[in-house]
Amino acid sequence: MSKKRVLTGVTTTGIPHLGNYVGAIRPAVREAQNPDTESFLFLADYHGIIKCHDPEMIHQSTQAVAATWLACGLDPERTTFYRQSDIPEVMELNWILTCITAKGLMNRAHAYKAAVQANAENGQEDPDFGVEMGLFSYPILMTADILMFNANEVPVGRDQIQHVEMARDIAGRFNHRFQELFTLPEVKIDENVELLVGLDGRKMSKSYGNTIPLWENDKKTQKSVNKIITNMKEPGEPKQPDESPLFEIYKAFSTPSVTAEFTQMLAEGLAWGEAKKLLAAKINAELAEPRERYNELTSNPSQIEDILQAGAAKARKEARELLNKVRDAVGIRPLK
Repeated sequence: MSKKRVLTGVTTTGIPHLGNYVGAIRPAVREAQNPDTESFLFLADYHGIIKCHDPEMIHQSTQAVAATWLACGLDPERTTFYRQSDIPEVMELNWILTCITAKGLMNRAHAYKAAVQANAENGQEDPDFGVEMGLFSYPILMTADILMFNANEVPVGRDQIQHVEMARDIAGRFNHRFQELFTLPEVKIDENVELLVGLDGRKMSKSYGNTIPLWENDKKTQKSVNKIITNMKEPGEPKQPDESPLFEIYKAFSTPSVTAEFTQMLAEGLAWGEAKKLLAAKINAELAEPRERYNELTSNPSQIEDILQAGAAKARKEARELLNKVRDAVGIRPLK
C-alpha cells in the first residue's frame, strides 16, 4: 500500500509565535511521524514576496521559520523539507499551468475579489487599482507547489480551501487537455485544530498585536503572559475558565487531568498573578529543549542551509522527473 502524501507550505513573512506552534507546527510534526504518511514541507518564500516587500524580513523569516520547524522536532530524514525558491521546476510548472488557467477562475479568487471590493468601497474608478500580478496569480503558484509533488492531501485553514479546489480544477484541465499526469489533491481540514487565543481573547495573530513570542527566554515569556487580560477579582474569589484567555492557553499546554486541577484551583480562588506564573512555567517547560535547539541553529545558519539544500536535492530529483513528462506532454521536447 502506497503512503499518503501530505504537503504543507509556510509563508516566510514573520517570526513564528506561540499560536503558530500550537495550531500548526506541533500537530504537523506529529503527523509527519506517521509511518503511513509521506510529508512534504516547504518554506514558501516566493509566496512571501507577494505581500511582504521588506527583503530583510523575508530573509530573517526564512531562517526563523526553518529553525523553528527543526527545533520543534521536524526530522528532515523523514520529511522532504525544502525552500520553494530552491526548486526552479516549480516556477517552470507555474508558467505552464498559467498558460492553461482560465482568467475567469482567477477573477473568482477571494483575495482578488476582496481587493476589487475595497477599491469600489473607496471610490476608486479602476477596480484593479493597487492589484499586482502576484496577488492575482497566487492560486496558480500554489497549484504548482501542490501538483509538482502530486500531493494527496493539503492541510489548510478554511480561508485556503478555495485555492486547493482551484488546484483540482487546473489539474483536471491539464489531464483532460494533454495527459493524465496530476493527482487531484484533497483538502484536509482538521476540525480539532487548536486555534490559540491571544492576550486579549481574540485569535492569536501578529495583525492583532496579541501574540506571545515563541523563542524568548523564561523571564520575557513571563512578562508576555502577565499581559493576558483578566478581571478585577481578588485572590480568594472563585474564578471561572471563561473569565480570561489565560485558561485556554493553559489548556493547550496541559493534559486533561492537569487542566481539571487548574480549573479547580481557579474555583477555589487562585490569584490571577499566581495563575499566570503557573502558565508561564508550563510554556517554558515544554519549550526549554526546542529553545536551546533553536538558538543553536540560528547561531549557525549554515547548518540550516545544509539541511535545506539536502531537502532541495531530494525534492528536485522527483520534480525534474515529473516536469520532463509535463514538458513532453505540452510539446516541449528535444528535436530528433
